[in-house]
Amino acid sequence: MRCLPASPPALRTCLGLGLFVLLCLGIAGQAVEKKVVKSKVGEKVSLPCCHEIPSSESLHKYRVYWQKNITDVVLAYSEGKMISQHERYQNRTEMDPWNLTLWISPVEILDNGSYQCVVQRNSVLACSESVILFVTADFSKPNITAEVSADSCESTEMVITCSSHGGFPKPRISGTLNNMSMEWNASWVSESSFSPYNVTGKLALNVTKDVNITCSLEYSGFATSSSLLLKKTNNCVVPPVPPPYNVITASIIIVITFILAITLAARYLPRHVCSHCCKHQDSVEEGVKEHTKARMSSKVTAETSSV
Repeated sequence: MRCLPASPPALRTCLGLGLFVLLCLGIAGQAVEKKVVKSKVGEKVSLPCCHEIPSSESLHKYRVYWQKNITDVVLAYSEGKMISQHERYQNRTEMDPWNLTLWISPVEILDNGSYQCVVQRNSVLACSESVILFVTADFSKPNITAEVSADSCESTEMVITCSSHGGFPKPRISGTLNNMSMEWNASWVSESSFSPYNVTGKLALNVTKDVNITCSLEYSGFATSSSLLLKKTNNCVVPPVPPPYNVITASIIIVITFILAITLAARYLPRHVCSHCCKHQDSVEEGVKEHTKARMSSKVTAETSSV
């Protein structure tokens, strides 16, 4: 089967009948080797073609078709002039007139897919080649938050959340807990298969000591991660335990007994000391009197003897 080179619609119709890896231009069943190009949203990317026009010739002798997913013509040139351009690629694409490279800028997520470059010279197939464009969009740096659900002196129950948004394609989320691998309870939200993804991971954790949590996202060979240190706070004040009732009663009895003992001692000791002092004083006075009498008696006896 041979395609009619008269117009892009005819080319689209013909290519639509072939398989994804076959081109109906030239010999049916010719396999096409696919190259892979990676780019990020917002960048400028170049998709190489399979033919380069010699310096002795010009684009006027060629027909060049850049198409996506077989059916959509991105850009088409004939006799050196652009004859077709897809509305979604307007003001975002251009083609090098010598090596026929297709430039796309700025790249969008919807540009992700397979592209084919088909070159004809004088209505004869010069080459055909497929190239796959992988488009990625950077995810925001993961944001890790911790919400306390229950707290006690021994442990703290927390719900850890890791979230990131605006990336493509769908990421793989992983994490570590004190350098040990862990699994997040993850969920992804996207409007379509070619829209940015928002990802959220949750983890219920019982914290008994300081822990370091890491959340990582991997997508199409790229990665981003962040960490959070959770510290176990111990602000517990242990309330005093009231003593048993029998201890309280015994304490009261002891205190009362001690007070009574002091009271009795205060009353008894002054009298006892006073009585002891009085008896001692009487004994001294009697001793003095007897001593005086003895001296007087001795004196009288001496006088009598002298007479």
